[in-house]
Amino acid sequence: TNALNTTLEENLRMIRDSVAYLTDRGLEVIYDAEHFFDGYRQNPDYALETVKVAREAGAAMAVLCDTNGGSLPGQVAEAVKLVKDRLDCPLGIHAHNDSELAVANTLSAVEAGAVHVQGTINGYGERCGNANLCSVIPLLQVRMGRELIAGEQLASMTEVSRFVSETANLEPRPHQPFVGRSAFAHKGGIHVSAMMQHPETYEHIEPEVVGNHRRVLVSELAGASNIVYKAQEYDIDLPKGSSGTRKILESLKGLEYQGYFFEGAEASFELLVKKALGLHRPLFELASLRLIIEKREHNGAPLAEAAIKVRVGDQVVHTVAEGEGPVNALDNALRRALGEAYPRLKEIKLSDYKVRVLDEKSGTAARVRVLITSRDQQGEWGTVGVSTNIIEASWRALVDSIEYGLLKAGRTAEPVAELNI
Repeated sequence: TNALNTTLEENLRMIRDSVAYLTDRGLEVIYDAEHFFDGYRQNPDYALETVKVAREAGAAMAVLCDTNGGSLPGQVAEAVKLVKDRLDCPLGIHAHNDSELAVANTLSAVEAGAVHVQGTINGYGERCGNANLCSVIPLLQVRMGRELIAGEQLASMTEVSRFVSETANLEPRPHQPFVGRSAFAHKGGIHVSAMMQHPETYEHIEPEVVGNHRRVLVSELAGASNIVYKAQEYDIDLPKGSSGTRKILESLKGLEYQGYFFEGAEASFELLVKKALGLHRPLFELASLRLIIEKREHNGAPLAEAAIKVRVGDQVVHTVAEGEGPVNALDNALRRALGEAYPRLKEIKLSDYKVRVLDEKSGTAARVRVLITSRDQQGEWGTVGVSTNIIEASWRALVDSIEYGLLKAGRTAEPVAELNI
């Protein structure tokens, strides 16, 4: 009566005529009952009548819609069950997430008899989104025993989620269930120790089932178990009570006291581990660095120029480069200096750069943390640098980023002596 400016009787005639027009031409009609649950709560008999009319006109399916996302799972289950009991019509569910219950409402509808589910990858949709198929599908298949897709298809769920995010030009949500980067991330030392023995203690599903993987984070909460687990990821056999483990923990806590934070910079942590154990030799060494920032006009953009000397093997390479700001100039100069020795460097791209002030009360003299995200054709990695000088912090994160990327790509430094841990 408000949105369509019509009467209840005319609405029924429109439903009947529209569905009949399509079915008479051989089309399969899925009737989406917009606002069904709101209408059912206000006028249950009329809400049922709309579905009955659509079915009589030839609709193959009636999808009950929680259009404004305000229904509760119990309300959804009650309505679906009643419609199923009274009408001979296969039912579906279309849930919006305005109350953050779209997935729960979808599962409640299925338990009550719905055989058709509508949703979107990552829950993308208007307002707060739709039912997230990246959660609905594994829950239906793994938790509720509904065979929907093959195991190898389910194992591509994380890849599909990230592909859709990239296509939509949206950052993947790290804390998204099942497919998020942090969905199977573990931090506390005792927590990780228990998880290593019995993963089900802290994981409700094996990450690989949905194409994700387990991550163990390192921070001030880290214990020896975290360090041992991370070393295994790097193909290093590190006993839990070894001096090497203690040395890494001491280095970690000392750096975190300075303001380092490795949860978003696991590449820097891998380099830290290998440096502490004597397993890392730098691919290049800085000989000197000079930055010039020049501003010629009051409203003109500043010009940045970096001059750098680096030792690569037995050679000292000297280059100069300009950039859009000092960090970009520094990046350009370093890449120019290393490009001939490490041609794979051109495949490494800086994809994100963040600066965070750690002690705001110090004003412009505050210590800052720089986080850099880099990527190549195989994936992405994060590095970190901390200093009271933003250029120095950026340099540390940038060097880690380049060294890690080159080493990951197969470029190795000189062999080191046998490790004694």
